[in-house]
This record gives sequence, C-alpha cells and structure tokens, in this order.
Amino acid sequence: MSQTPDASSVALPDLRSFTAEELKEQMLALQQPAYRAGQLFTQLHRGVQPEEMTNLGRALLALLREHYRWPLPQIEKKLVSSLDGTVKYLFSLEDGACIESVVMQYEHGLTICISSQVGCRMGCRFCASTIGGKVRDLNASELLGQVLAAQKDLGRRIGNIVLMGIGEPLDNYDNVLRFLKLVSHPDGLNIGLRRISLSTCGIVPRILDLAREDLPITLSISLHAMDNATRDELMPVNRKYPVETLLDACKTYFETTNRRISFEYTLIAGKNDSPEQAEQLARLLNRHLRTRTQTMPIHVNLIPVNEVEETGFRHTGAAGVRRFAEVLEKNGIRATVRRKLGADINASCGQLRRAYNREKETLS
Repeated sequence: MSQTPDASSVALPDLRSFTAEELKEQMLALQQPAYRAGQLFTQLHRGVQPEEMTNLGRALLALLREHYRWPLPQIEKKLVSSLDGTVKYLFSLEDGACIESVVMQYEHGLTICISSQVGCRMGCRFCASTIGGKVRDLNASELLGQVLAAQKDLGRRIGNIVLMGIGEPLDNYDNVLRFLKLVSHPDGLNIGLRRISLSTCGIVPRILDLAREDLPITLSISLHAMDNATRDELMPVNRKYPVETLLDACKTYFETTNRRISFEYTLIAGKNDSPEQAEQLARLLNRHLRTRTQTMPIHVNLIPVNEVEETGFRHTGAAGVRRFAEVLEKNGIRATVRRKLGADINASCGQLRRAYNREKETLS
C-alpha cells in the first residue's frame, strides 16, 4: 500500500506535468543543457522514472530530487475479468486519494477509461462516482499516470483513451487540456487525439470553449433523458443548463469543428426506457440538431444502467433495450447498445473506490 508523502514533497512541482517547452525552460533555469529536457520528456512520458534513467548522472538526479517530484499512481487493487479480460484498477495517489481506471480489450487494441477527478460534484443519481461528492481535481500528471501505470503493469501499449471515469472532465478543464497536449505529443506516448473520447454531463460554457480549441477528439454527451423534468431529476446539471441549451451548444460544437457528437443514454427501468420516451427523444434530437441547411449526424449509445445499491435503479431488460433502439432507428437516428465488459468485476466507474473507502471507514 502506498505511503502518504509529507506536505513539503507534495509542494514541489510535478515534473511530468510540464510540456516539452516548459521542461526546456526548467532545465535552462537549473543551468542544464537544453537537450536534457528532451531526454527527460521522452522517458518520463513513457513511464520511466528519473532514478531509472542511466544517462542522467548522479548530480542531475540529485538536483531534480531537490526541485521536483515525479509520482506515478500505485496499484491498490487489480481485478481481471474471467469473461473478457477487462482489467479494473484502483489506483492510490500520493496524497492517499483513490481513483479508478479500466482497461478494455478490443480487436483494434487496448482502450483505457480514466478518471479526471477524485469523486465528482455533478450529482447524477444513477452514478456511483458522485456518491460522497468531489474531493479534488486531478492534475495533468495524474491523468497521464493512469495510462502509464496500466501500460507498465500490462506490458502492452494502450492506444485509445476514454475520459469517462470518475469525475467530470469539463469541470477540470485546464488540467484535461494540458493532459491532451501531453499524451498526444510525438515524443511521449504519441496517442493521437482522434483516438481520445471525452464524456461530459453537459457543462455548456466549457463545451463552447472546447469547440474553439478545435481538437479532433470525440465528444460524448451524457444525455440520459428526453425532457427537462426527467433530466432535472436524474442530473442536477440540467437545472443550470437545460436540454435545449445543451443541444444548442452541441449544434454550435458540430458547426465549429465538423466533428460528430455521440449521445449517451442510460436506460433505467420505469424511468426513461419506454417506446413512447424513445419517440420523444427522437423528436427532441431531430428538432434541435437537424435543419434544412444543416444535417448533423446523430448517434445514440444506449447503456443499460449499472445497478448500484445506493440508487435503487434497475436496468432495462434486453427486449426493452431492443425496442428502444428500434424506435430511434425508425426515426432516422443511429442507435447502438454498449457492450457490457467486465460484468464479473463491476467494471463500471466508482464502485471499487466506494467499496474501498467503506472498508477504510470500517477499519478506522
């Protein structure tokens, strides 16, 4: 189990959070040759720690230890699905906080779902990640560290990233943007932005900011309802940014970036899963996102709700999911059902961290 560091060491700058340009400035400030920044950046961003770099020399390593830190998340628990090989990690950070990451195997390679915050303040009623609220944001190094730690443990390259774990990525906007710059750098992990998806519950100003960044990532909107009354109940963020406002932002995002948006829709038995509600959803999306002059491609990813003890929600049966998808397709909206991976290890976000925290509370 990881040790919590003293406050003085945590106060030092995190070496892995610097961009390549910033790292060069840091080395020059330490009166080191500029090429050292390139050596450090490449190896740090491939998971090699400075103490493992044989080309640095003792004097430089001592200097780095004096001025910086370079933590990586530590594995507290690791669960491997016997059904499909999905791997779920509970990582501890240097302050003792815990987050989750999930690595999924597809034909095209490995995809990791990473967390962006410790906890979450969005309050979505069906989500285990928000129970207990938000503790803090993750910095760019902690975002990157999840990829590096998992890749090092598995001994395989991870080529795709989904920001859909614990936390709301757009509530940690600056650190997430820095992470995207770091993880896609050709001298680091070099994971192309087109291989990265970001999921948001709908923080409208940040969606508009992201549109202006014009990054070729895939944006996913957690919609989960067909009207404001239902979405208000399920997702408190809707009270500030109603469905119509959110969809207007999505339209602007598409018009600015020409990038397709995926809509996530969690099906909850008796709450939002009837054929009539599918008709409502189709009308809503078609009305707001399709005009005579602009036809935005619409894709809805249907997700049977993950049954979390604290919520009491139950998932829709397979027949109900098919009916819902058929109604959407009939109305010109492409619908797919998310394949459930890691069912035997509760691979959905928040549950492992929640159980771990409960265990610690019981022992304390």
